[in-house]
Amino acid sequence: MKSFIIAVLMLNSVGMMAQQKAISRKELLKTALDQKVKSTEIQEITMAAGQGAPEHLHPCPVVGIINSGEVIFQIEGKEKVILHEGDAFYEPKNVKILHFDNASAEKPLVFTAIYLKEGNEENIKFIK
Repeated sequence: MKSFIIAVLMLNSVGMMAQQKAISRKELLKTALDQKVKSTEIQEITMAAGQGAPEHLHPCPVVGIINSGEVIFQIEGKEKVILHEGDAFYEPKNVKILHFDNASAEKPLVFTAIYLKEGNEENIKFIK
């Protein structure tokens, strides 16, 4: 009887392990920072269809992910790229961002921005 119970428990465990899904990881972004990070501020930002951000820079590094939509993204000195839902991005500290524009004329853009702060820096400075 004991061996029957042990066999049932083993089969049950094997069945439960087969039902569990493996955890998978996908690297989205790896970048080096030129500062110590003492605090973070995380914001979900929504831009209307066709809306673009003015030229700007960030006094702290920013990493983020596109939650929905597509963005036209360009850092000064780099080529324009299109970021899609699920793509990660990095905006270096004190480098001009020429484009962070909603690529769709019909749908909003939603993204999460994580500001990596060393002190009391502002999140963004618009260039006039």
